[in-house]
Amino acid sequence: MCLIISLSILSCYSKHSSIMSLLTHLLACLFGIGSWVSINGLWVELPLIVPQIPEGWYLPSYLSVLIQMANIGPLSITLMHRFRPGALNETAVIYVIVGLGTLASFLLGFLWKETVVVAGAPRSVALFVLTFFLAAVDCTSSVTFLPFMMRFKPQYLTTYFIGEGVSGLLPALVALTQGVGVVHCMNGTQSLNTSNSTPVYELLANYQPANFSAEVFFFFLSAMMLVCLAAFLLLNYHPAVAREHPNGRYTNGVKNKVQKSRKWAEQRPMMDPYRPANQNRRSSFGTGSYSWMQVIYIFVILAWVNALTNTVLPSVQSYSCLPYGNNAYHLSATLAAVSNPLACFIAMFAQIRSLVFMGALTVMGSGVGAYIMSMAVLSPCPLLVNEASGAAIIVLAWVVFILSLSYVKVIIGLILRDEGHSALVWCGAVVQLGSLLGAVTMFPLVSVYGYFSSGDPCNTKCP
Repeated sequence: MCLIISLSILSCYSKHSSIMSLLTHLLACLFGIGSWVSINGLWVELPLIVPQIPEGWYLPSYLSVLIQMANIGPLSITLMHRFRPGALNETAVIYVIVGLGTLASFLLGFLWKETVVVAGAPRSVALFVLTFFLAAVDCTSSVTFLPFMMRFKPQYLTTYFIGEGVSGLLPALVALTQGVGVVHCMNGTQSLNTSNSTPVYELLANYQPANFSAEVFFFFLSAMMLVCLAAFLLLNYHPAVAREHPNGRYTNGVKNKVQKSRKWAEQRPMMDPYRPANQNRRSSFGTGSYSWMQVIYIFVILAWVNALTNTVLPSVQSYSCLPYGNNAYHLSATLAAVSNPLACFIAMFAQIRSLVFMGALTVMGSGVGAYIMSMAVLSPCPLLVNEASGAAIIVLAWVVFILSLSYVKVIIGLILRDEGHSALVWCGAVVQLGSLLGAVTMFPLVSVYGYFSSGDPCNTKCP
């Protein structure tokens, strides 16, 4: 998939092939896939995991808490950059977390079903511990992978974002091949009619067995993390990739130059081709091209869109879609996963950096998100529940929602990339902060108070 994307990029820039390396695009995409592939893969595998562990469907709630606890990783990295700039060996951190993610994914294939008696009840301790490590890896990638891409020309950051989007799409496609959540509606006897004792038949959801086991799926995730590690190695040491470093500021194999480059990157941003020369500084942030109000505006939007796309709306996706049928649910999940890398791909060729446009697109995406949330609140009887148009609208809503807000995220990433290394570190930190706030908001509504009611994929009893 990354190879196809890289070939498309190269064909569009054929006149500039001397400065657009196909290999670097491919490696940047594969490197980006490793950012969230493990946790995204764990979520799509839940329908197979849940029936075989003692926690049952309480597991998603526990996983949400574990993932937010794992934000200790990006918090530590951000504080290090803030109080000891230049002291952190960013490359070494990435090696450690990618290696840890590879090992944890591999061990899940053997240990995810193992239980330990805690307080008199069996608990999936191994699953929880390994999930915490995977979450720590993926959360920390937000404040390490992005700043690392500062070493390359601006176009490769967009390719990285495409890979990050594929990190959600690829596990979903593999799970679709696996047959996770495939349901057949079959006739079944639910009850007897009290007046004449005749059976009342209703459609019952019959979930089909998977084409391959959860163990194989976890080994696949481990292999993808290994691919990410290999891509990172090549990004650091391949001679062809080294030529893609702007102005040769980052070189491999010469320790003192690397240390000077890292310190330089902490203190000064790269040149921005979109910014006029000799522009007066409007703040002490980055190049000073944005005022403090604009900086706050950018980060507020970044936190908002990540809260919506990473935690708030995904936590109610089943509630918003299942009343329209199982096909609507799977179609919305798959097309939404496709929309993320598609938005990144569009941003590679159409970069509209206007803050007004960014705000308008955020308002539009948030409005569509409000419609999705409204349908989740009305579940199991949302609008047009018995109509084909209702299913079509909810699927389209998910596509537009992810497409618009993913584009906003990429444009903000490109803006902050031009503001310097530290700006990208703060970008990753705000991404995690937004996700955290979204999770803290939705967890009690969904898991504690049971505010949402799920629809039956085979029976929708609505007037």
